[in-house]
Amino acid sequence: MTILVTGATGRVGRHVVQQLVKRGADVRVLSRDPAKADVPAGVKVVKGDLLDIEQLRTAFNGVSTLFLLNAVTGDEFTQALITLNVAREAGVDRLVYLSVIHADRFVNVPHFAVKSGAERMIEQMGFSATILRPSYFIDNELMIKDVILNHGIYPMPIGSKGVAMVDARDIGEVAAIELIRREQAPRELPIETINLVGPDTLTGPEVAAIWSDILGRSVVYGGDDPTGFEQNLAGFMPKWMAYEMRLMAERYVSDGMIPEDGDVARLTRILGRPLHSYRNFANQIAVAATKTA
Repeated sequence: MTILVTGATGRVGRHVVQQLVKRGADVRVLSRDPAKADVPAGVKVVKGDLLDIEQLRTAFNGVSTLFLLNAVTGDEFTQALITLNVAREAGVDRLVYLSVIHADRFVNVPHFAVKSGAERMIEQMGFSATILRPSYFIDNELMIKDVILNHGIYPMPIGSKGVAMVDARDIGEVAAIELIRREQAPRELPIETINLVGPDTLTGPEVAAIWSDILGRSVVYGGDDPTGFEQNLAGFMPKWMAYEMRLMAERYVSDGMIPEDGDVARLTRILGRPLHSYRNFANQIAVAATKTA
């Protein structure tokens, strides 16, 4: 049978698709513009939008398992609920859903509340599901690398409680493993929740120290005040989204994104290898910057 992947060309989804293909799965991806979808050979691309009912019904034909990833949009919740309903209507009862860590706690942040609601729907509708709850993506740092490299400031207000940043490659591989496990199970499996975290829980000053060490010059932490962070984001994204990111940053500062006991060991066991670290990511960025200088 076929695994349908939504969000297949994004930072996480492309890794999910690559890992599924690597494992010999029959993969279908949903894309608004199939002509622009860059996917591995053998992957079928179908045109579809998560708000287009008929396109969704066509996309789900012959599908047994779903990877559901919703981007942060104003209608994210509607997209999730419609997709889950159409999946159930099509007889799809196995899925992996990309939620977010602390979805049930950080409910003042809109996309956290959305994902918490979708988790409840998945449970109440009786899906056989794995809920993946990733922490802050290491890959988000690509948006601020120029500030770090050119100005010596780490500007992300992540606070002093600690954030266990996770690499998108690790997210994608765990998702693929879980999709295949669900797909191949002889019977429906119970709902399971997995926190996706990195190997290190780092504070803002600790991240700045990593950059200082790698670059061989001082990088300072920009502080906990999210005002400038929101203002900068509002320059290239909708103001409502920039405000939502501010709310999320405020929770980094007040609560952190801290793994539960055993999370890192569990992920290492699932992957059969160590998790990608922040230091490794930062080193790769520094090396690439040196080559292009």
